[in-house]
Amino acid sequence: MMGPAHSLSGAAAWLGVGAATGAAGHPMPWPVLVVGALICAGAALAPDLDHKSATISRAFGPLSRGLCEVIDRISHATYQATRKAGDPRRSGGHRTLTHTWVWAMLIGGGASALAVTGGRWAVLGLLFVHMVLAVEGLLWRMARVSSDVLVWLLGATSAWILADILNKPGNGSDWLFTGAGQEYLWLGLPIVLGALVHDIGDALTVSGCPILWPIPIGRKRWYPLGPPRMMRFRAGSWIELKVLMPVFMLLGGVGGLGALGFL
Repeated sequence: MMGPAHSLSGAAAWLGVGAATGAAGHPMPWPVLVVGALICAGAALAPDLDHKSATISRAFGPLSRGLCEVIDRISHATYQATRKAGDPRRSGGHRTLTHTWVWAMLIGGGASALAVTGGRWAVLGLLFVHMVLAVEGLLWRMARVSSDVLVWLLGATSAWILADILNKPGNGSDWLFTGAGQEYLWLGLPIVLGALVHDIGDALTVSGCPILWPIPIGRKRWYPLGPPRMMRFRAGSWIELKVLMPVFMLLGGVGGLGALGFL
């Protein structure tokens, strides 16, 4: 799928989680719901850091473009080192390592560890990166006609304001993990969810997605998981733009209302 659909699906997924936790008797504070949805929307773009034309690879200028090159090479090397006889030869790393459950867990766990050990500036950094990505994904039309600097300023301002809101008592810095020193440990959860939602979205396309790596399936370790071929679509096709994106918006709206107790 393309960046906007990935971001919408990520936001909708976190809002759905908010509705589920509310129905289970553990409602999210509204700042956690909002911040988590934005982080998840941004994180849903992150697996495409292995593709030089992806939104995330352009989002931070030379820094993200350089990181894209590194991730692509690491992904390709990992593919070559772990492929089985049934896996085809590849010349690049797109839709390999960063499109697996292992990668999702690694970046989510790393983000949680950074938030807990790095203090306020680490939290601000995580929020800034994901706010910029959320703007690029959810407001793609406006972001494309704006300069990168304006998008970065919006991301930095949003991160600062949201961090201050979360820091207030009862607003969710210690949501779910209430032990001493565990503030913001939950920040990794929307990042894991966003990456997995991205992978599931890509699994619906014609190429499929090797979500289950390194678990072998038949003669392949990088098995492109997905529905039957007749149910798949091409990225950017009318099904994605005219059907899936409106569905994600509807599900996100319903999830948000449920999470806030209106349903």
